[in-house]
Amino acid sequence: MNVDAGDLPAVPLGGRRTVSPPSQGGEAASGGLRRARARSGLGRAGFAALLVGGGRPQFPDALEPVLRAHRSHHPQADFALLDRAYQLAEASHRGQTRKSGEPYITHPLAVTMILAQLGAETTTLVASLLHDTVEDTAVTLDQVREGFGQEVAYLVDGVTKLEKVDFGAAAEAETFRKMLLATGEDVRVMVIKLADRLHNMRTIRHMKPASRIRIAKVTRDVLIPLAERLGIQVVKTELEDIVLATLHPEEYAETRALISAREAAQQEGIDPLAEFAGALRRQLREARVQAEVTVRPRHAVSVHRSRLRRGELAPCDFARVLVVVEENADCYAVLGELHTCWSPLPGEFKDFIAAPKFNLYQSLHTAVATAPGGAGEDVVEVLVRTARMHQVAEFGVVALSSPGARADEAHAEEAAAGRDELDRTDPARPGWLSRLLEWQRETPDADTFWSALTADLSGDGELTVVTEDGRTLHLPVGSSCVDAAYALGEEVGHRCIGVRLGGRLAALSTELHDGDVVDVLTEDAPVGAGEPGGPAPEWLAHARTASARIAIERWLAEHPQPVQDAPGAAETEAGVGAGAERVGTEPSSVPGRDVRDRALVIAAGRPGASVRLARCCTPVPPDPLLGFAVKGGIAVHRSGCPTGSGMAGGGRAPVEVAWAHDALGQDAAPVGYMVTVQADALGRPRLLADLTAAISAVGADIVSASVEPPQELRVRHRYTVELPDAGLLPGLMKAMLRVAGVYDVYRAVPQTANPDDGPGEGVRPSSSSGIRSSAGALSDEEAVLPLPGPDPFR
Repeated sequence: MNVDAGDLPAVPLGGRRTVSPPSQGGEAASGGLRRARARSGLGRAGFAALLVGGGRPQFPDALEPVLRAHRSHHPQADFALLDRAYQLAEASHRGQTRKSGEPYITHPLAVTMILAQLGAETTTLVASLLHDTVEDTAVTLDQVREGFGQEVAYLVDGVTKLEKVDFGAAAEAETFRKMLLATGEDVRVMVIKLADRLHNMRTIRHMKPASRIRIAKVTRDVLIPLAERLGIQVVKTELEDIVLATLHPEEYAETRALISAREAAQQEGIDPLAEFAGALRRQLREARVQAEVTVRPRHAVSVHRSRLRRGELAPCDFARVLVVVEENADCYAVLGELHTCWSPLPGEFKDFIAAPKFNLYQSLHTAVATAPGGAGEDVVEVLVRTARMHQVAEFGVVALSSPGARADEAHAEEAAAGRDELDRTDPARPGWLSRLLEWQRETPDADTFWSALTADLSGDGELTVVTEDGRTLHLPVGSSCVDAAYALGEEVGHRCIGVRLGGRLAALSTELHDGDVVDVLTEDAPVGAGEPGGPAPEWLAHARTASARIAIERWLAEHPQPVQDAPGAAETEAGVGAGAERVGTEPSSVPGRDVRDRALVIAAGRPGASVRLARCCTPVPPDPLLGFAVKGGIAVHRSGCPTGSGMAGGGRAPVEVAWAHDALGQDAAPVGYMVTVQADALGRPRLLADLTAAISAVGADIVSASVEPPQELRVRHRYTVELPDAGLLPGLMKAMLRVAGVYDVYRAVPQTANPDDGPGEGVRPSSSSGIRSSAGALSDEEAVLPLPGPDPFR
C-alpha cells in the first residue's frame, strides 16, 4: 500500500496561505495565518465553524468541525449519514498511518473539511470520507453501494486509483482517464479529486524530494488547469502557491518577502488601495448603491507573474479592489460611478457579465487612475460582481450545486430540459469537458493520452465560433481553422479543403477569434480507393485541440505517403500555407509533332508547307482557325487568340487553313490533338496527384504540367495534354472540375501577343463564385463547357 503523507490543514480553505518551501520545512507565522484567515469569506466561515461550540454529543469529536462547517451551508443535511460514513472510514483505516506519522483517518477528514467549506452537499462529503476505503482497505465497492447507495459508490469508484501491478507505468495516466470519464457523468468526481490533491499538497513536505517534484508537476500540468476550468478559484490559487514553493523555492521566498514588506508598510503608513476603497465606498453611499467594498490581496503566484512581467511592482500588483453588490444592474451603476469620478484606463475594461468566461466566471473588470495621468502607483484595478457571482467565482461548480444555485426545482428542470449538451453554463457538462471526452476514447495509448491531455489543458481560455448553418463550436483560445473542421467531426476534418471566415477565403492555419463565422469547405465525394483525400502532415503544426491532432496523426499513420512522380512532371505537393512550385516545363518541341500537325490541318494552296499548331492556344476541332506564314512553315492559332490577333494587327496576311477531317471528309484519320487547359483551385495537399489521375482516367496523355505559386490561397495548374479524339475535351474538363478543390477549368490563352508563337500564360482572372462548400457536387449541366463559342466562365 502506498499512502501519501499529510496532516490536517493548518488554515481554512480560501485564506492566503504562506507556504514554506519544502527544502526549508518551515511553518507559517501565527500572525500571517491570522491575516490569511481574514482575507476570505470562506476562510472566516470555515475557521468559525472550527471554533464555535454547540456540537452534538452523539457525533465523534473529530467529525464535529466538519459537521459545523457543513451545517452553515446545509442546515437540514443528514448528519447521521455523515457519522455512519465516518465510522466506516475510521474503522477501515485503523492502524494505517501517513508518512507524517499521523493516523490515516486525518486525510479523509481533511478532504471532507475542504469540501464542507466549499459548500458541497452531503452525498459529496460522504463519498470524500470513503474515497480511499476501496483503494487502501478491505472495504469493497459493493459494500459501499449496499451501505450508502449507488450515487456514493459511483463517486468513490471514480476517484479510486488503478493498481500499478495491472497498468505499470501507465497507471497514473489511465487513472486520470478513468476520472475524466466519471467526471463526464458526475462533475463531483473531479471536485473530490481536487480536494484530495489540495490536502496532499499541503503536506507534501513529508514526501521524498523526487516524489515532491513529480507530484507538483502533475498538479501544475493537470490539476490546476482542471480547477480553473471548474471555476474553483480558492483551490486553484492555493495549489498554485504550493507548486511554486515546491518547484521554485527561491522565487517563492523572494515573492513572499515582497508581500510581507508590503504588508508591513501598510501597517505603518497609509495604504493607497484602502484609501481608494474608502473613497469609493462613500461615493456609492451617496449614489444610493448598496455595496461592500474591500481590498482583495493577490496570491503569491499572481504577484510573481507581475514581477516577471514588469519588474517594478505597483500597489495594484499586490491587491485589487472588490465591489460586491446585490443585483446585476448595480454592477453597471458602480461602473458608472467609477468612470465618472476617476479616469478609466483605455483597454482595461472587460465585461464578463454579458459574456461569461468558459469556467462560468462573471464580473466587471476595470482599471482607473486616481490622479490625472497617473501610472503605476496611481492605478487601481477594480472588480465588480454580485454576491452570487462572487460565490460562483470562488467555488465554481460546487456553488452551482448548492441550494441557492437556482430559484426553484421547477426552473432547474425546465432549464435542464432545453440545455444544449455543450452549453458552457451547464456545471455538469461544460464544453471543455465534452471536448476531452470526445477524443480520449479514441486514444488507446496511455502516453499519447497523457501528452494530449496536458496540451489540451495548457490553454487559459475558450472561444466560441459559429458555422454558417448555425452550429456553435467551443474551442480553446489559439485554435485554428483546422480545429474547427475537426470539431465538426473527423470525417469533415479529413475532407476539408479550405475555409471561409466571415464569407472570405482563409488559410487553414488562420487563428480563430471569439465570434467568428466559419464555413468549412469539403470535397464533394471520396476520392481514390473510396476514402477522402485526408489531411497533410503540415496540419499538425496548426492543430491546437487534442481531438484534431489525434485524428490527423491516426490518418497519417494509416495512410503512409509514398513518393510519386506525376506523368511528365516531378510532383511537389503543397501543404497548408506552403507555396506551390513549378513542377514541369513545357518542352520547346515534341518529337514528330510536325508530322501529326500536317495530318490534322491543311493549308489551302500550300500542300508542301510545314503546318504546326500554336502552343499558346493549342487549337482542337472544332475550334475556328487562323493561320499565318512564319519562318519554317505555317502557324495555326485559334480564332480570337491574342497572339494570332496581334499578328493580324501587325499586317501579316492570314493563310486559309482548315481541319483535315473537314477538308478531306470523315474518313481522314487524325493521329492526336494537343490542348492546354488550366485549372483554378484552392491549394491543398495531393491536388496535383488528383488532377493528373483525373486526366489519365479519360484517356489523355500529359505532355507537360506546371503549377503557379499560390496567390490568396488559390493556385493555378496548367496542363498540356494529347487527346486521341477532340470529342474527349469536354469530358476532360468536366472530370478536372469535379476534383475536390477545383472551382474553374478553362482553355489556356496567352498573356500577350507573341509573333514568334512562344508559349503564353493564362491570364483569365479567377473567381471564387464556383467554390463548392459542404458536399455539393456540380451537376452535369453545370460542369459541361461547350467548346465552340465563348467560354461561359469568362
